[in-house]
Amino acid sequence: MPGRVDVVGYAKAFLEDEVYSAKIYRLLANMYRDAPIRDRLLQMAEMEERHAEFWRAFLKERGVEPRIGRVGLKARLSALLFRLLGLGLTLKLLERGERGAIEMYSEMLESPELSEEEKGEVRRILEEELIHEQEFEEESGRFKEFMEHVRDAVLGMSDGLVEILSVSAGLAGAYGDPIYVALGGAIVGIGGALSMGISSFTSVRAQREVRLSVLNRIRLMSRHVVGVLKRRIASSLAKKGFSRETAEAVAEEAARNQDLMTRLVAEEEHGLREEALENPAKAGLYTGLFYLLGAMVPLLPYFLGLPIRIATPLSFLFAAAMISGTGFIIAVSAELSIKKKMAELTIAGLGAAVLTFMFGRVASALLGIEVG
Repeated sequence: MPGRVDVVGYAKAFLEDEVYSAKIYRLLANMYRDAPIRDRLLQMAEMEERHAEFWRAFLKERGVEPRIGRVGLKARLSALLFRLLGLGLTLKLLERGERGAIEMYSEMLESPELSEEEKGEVRRILEEELIHEQEFEEESGRFKEFMEHVRDAVLGMSDGLVEILSVSAGLAGAYGDPIYVALGGAIVGIGGALSMGISSFTSVRAQREVRLSVLNRIRLMSRHVVGVLKRRIASSLAKKGFSRETAEAVAEEAARNQDLMTRLVAEEEHGLREEALENPAKAGLYTGLFYLLGAMVPLLPYFLGLPIRIATPLSFLFAAAMISGTGFIIAVSAELSIKKKMAELTIAGLGAAVLTFMFGRVASALLGIEVG
């Protein structure tokens, strides 16, 4: 028997979420000039407004006066944040929101407290939410290559931030001159950026070459040994639960198109898609440049010539803000827990820097260097 659901509590949450979502979609529609995207966002806003009306009536039916918190300001701030993040990350965030709502709607449908008519309406809302999720997924798929490069850039920036924050903290603990810290950190940062960029380029190129080799081998097989691949496709589909007749029909259809057969075997047996192969030059460039950008953030107070006692806490503060931001973007692009990833990166980065600073102070004491 399913657990008891607080239908009134859920309805209040749904109502506020639908009102908030409708405002977000309308604000985003006004921000984007692309007509298809703008029109789709407006349609979704209207759909969410219909959902909100249902939940208002649902609550009134149970003697609860619907009350909405002040979502207007929250929606405007969120829409502005989404605009700054760009369409690719915005779609990822909206997709995450729809998934959370879908889980709650599914629980609501299992409650015996809803009438059959109400369940029918909730089921219709759930279907529309599933359509939303699918549309967001399809739209975000258009930005797949961009999102891959975003991850390269943000991971590079995160590495630069953490490593150079640790280096600068250690130098600050050992030396009293902020310029020494700035120059030492910059030298390490430039070296690290070159190393990271080259490593990323080499790694992605090697991976791409291996995958292209596999794809080319499958392409040759699909040209000369069609019968073997037909049997392999049919067997793979049958193992997934398709009937033997269906599996063989799909394999027969694929055998008539070399490109289709190549794609099917590559995806079914190797999980490969040619269009998903990353560009090694872009990966190296994004990683290296953003590593250097991240490296400069904790060094900024030292370059300004501020006293060590002021520059060091400012360096930590700037770095903490940037590390949290990179954690947010990594979590969104990789579909991870946002709070967990932000906390994880921030604690790890600042913890490493604090330890390095302490080592620097020990070295300073041993060398007899006075820190200003």
